[in-house]
Amino acid sequence: MTLATYKWTIANYHQAIDAGLFTDESVELLRGNLVVMAPERELHAYYTRSIGHYLQSLLGDRALVSEAHPVTLPNNSEPEPDIAVVQPLGREYLEHHPYPENIFWLIECSQTTLTKDLTEKKDIYAEAGIQEYWVINLQNHQLIVFKDLQNGIYKIEKSFVEGTISPIAFPNIQVSVHQLLN
Repeated sequence: MTLATYKWTIANYHQAIDAGLFTDESVELLRGNLVVMAPERELHAYYTRSIGHYLQSLLGDRALVSEAHPVTLPNNSEPEPDIAVVQPLGREYLEHHPYPENIFWLIECSQTTLTKDLTEKKDIYAEAGIQEYWVINLQNHQLIVFKDLQNGIYKIEKSFVEGTISPIAFPNIQVSVHQLLN
């Protein structure tokens, strides 16, 4: 028996959403595949809200901190990262979700999806040209930072449990690792 699969394009995916196809499912598009997203538990929701609020207070009007909203990537992916720090383009986002050129960096808060966030999502973000990607490992209370993007691959991976870090796009901002993890 041959298994037939269907690869979604972003346009087909948007048409299906507009037609109400996924009203009862929380899904994201990863490399043309529909992936059902796990329901969000309290721990995950707390960290996403807390980190989003903290980063917005640091960045002010220099960036928009978008929590759990789609970004549109060229590799037939429209993931919903927990936090996307993007250009504050205002009403332009009525026409499209942030594209890679609008994204400063992405963050996933990870407990049950840690393996997927450290492999598949990391690769998708790197291939799309996202310059910096952070994973908040809620299992081990650590921040994992991916950067130095070369040929669609992050060359640097560093883990932090304390100290401060400056995002590539905002070298004058000091982000407290303690604040992210607590």
